[in-house]
Amino acid sequence: MLQIPNRFLSLLAVGMGLILIPSCDFMDKSAKTNQSVAEKKENLIFQESLGFNLEEQFQFCEEQLKKSAAGHTDYNTHPRLIESGDTHWEMPKNDVLVWTVGFYPGILWQMYDITHKEYWKEEALKRTLPLEPYKYNKEHHDIGFMMYCSYGQAYRLTGKKEYRDVLIQSAKSLITRFNPKVGTIKSWSNELHPQWKEHITIIDNMLNLELLFWASKETGDPVYRDIAVKHAETTMANHFRDDFSCYHVVEYDENTGAVRNKNTSQGYADESVWARGQAWAVYGYSMVYRETGDPKFLDFAKKVSERYIAGLPEDYIPYWDFSLTGKKGESRDASAAAIAASGLIELSSLVKTTELQKRYRAAADAILNSLASPAYSAKNVNDAFLLHSTGAKPQGNEIDVALIYADYYYLEALRRRKSLSEKS
Repeated sequence: MLQIPNRFLSLLAVGMGLILIPSCDFMDKSAKTNQSVAEKKENLIFQESLGFNLEEQFQFCEEQLKKSAAGHTDYNTHPRLIESGDTHWEMPKNDVLVWTVGFYPGILWQMYDITHKEYWKEEALKRTLPLEPYKYNKEHHDIGFMMYCSYGQAYRLTGKKEYRDVLIQSAKSLITRFNPKVGTIKSWSNELHPQWKEHITIIDNMLNLELLFWASKETGDPVYRDIAVKHAETTMANHFRDDFSCYHVVEYDENTGAVRNKNTSQGYADESVWARGQAWAVYGYSMVYRETGDPKFLDFAKKVSERYIAGLPEDYIPYWDFSLTGKKGESRDASAAAIAASGLIELSSLVKTTELQKRYRAAADAILNSLASPAYSAKNVNDAFLLHSTGAKPQGNEIDVALIYADYYYLEALRRRKSLSEKS
């Protein structure tokens, strides 16, 4: 059974922006133990509230971007991470195998969208156009991250046909990795990940489906949408435990579609709950429901989101693996928090009841309040937006660092939150 974190039962945290007031039933320990999650939710009153000024946070992000843009003049590289104690981004070479190349241009496009300043459009183009050759990438599933975060933003904001053409070719490349016998897009190559012998799918792949939904709408060809839906359905069936936490990696028999193994590569253990993986699920299934309108995906988005919320510590920023929550010396993952916040804001706009709208918006606000606080903000520390992300701790990489995709989804979450405020 999912457990609502203890702080939800007694929290009056106006400063954090989330007010949760329990009924008297929660004062009874036995009642608390026996109540179902659904009953608990009925007894909670939510009030969403940001503890910071959105416009001031956009200004902060713009000032940080000015610093990083000045230092990023080799457009065949991209900002990836800032080690703890360092000031500036490490900038590895762009490469077909590097999944993070699209995030920095995507951040610049978002800043152009926020400010309408031609300067940011020009800076975004300088970093976007060198990625065009990757539209033919068939080596892995990350072409969605690489091209939709960059060229997708470019096309959304300019409407230029040449950017549309790049995206359509990217979608064509992505669907070559779909195995109809399995029902998913193959994520990783076995050459790079030899511990798995056959068809590998990771939970991260859910976000690449957005490129396919877009391609179907643009071209009128249902094949992209059909593959995206089938992938989401197969992942829903095989990637999740009974409590709606997810595995990172599922290996399938490439000829029969049978599940061979369920593993977790970037989390603590195969049966632990890797925080960023759960955040990908929150974001991914909310997006799939938005694109399909199929209620089964909305129901599933709510379930994986409840599992994510249930695992959060006191400050709403997860440990890199939920199974290590509270363990001394374990690092947090602000990137998971930013992804989940963006997904929860979208989910709040999709659910049907006012109660759930408030619930998910309040959860997102609590996360954003922490991310904007001095504990996680990179203000006066380095050139990023956020501190304290964890990329791949079991592999010894990117531990307690600034990560470019944390910044991308943080800025997206802020933009989505502003849009909600303007609609309400």
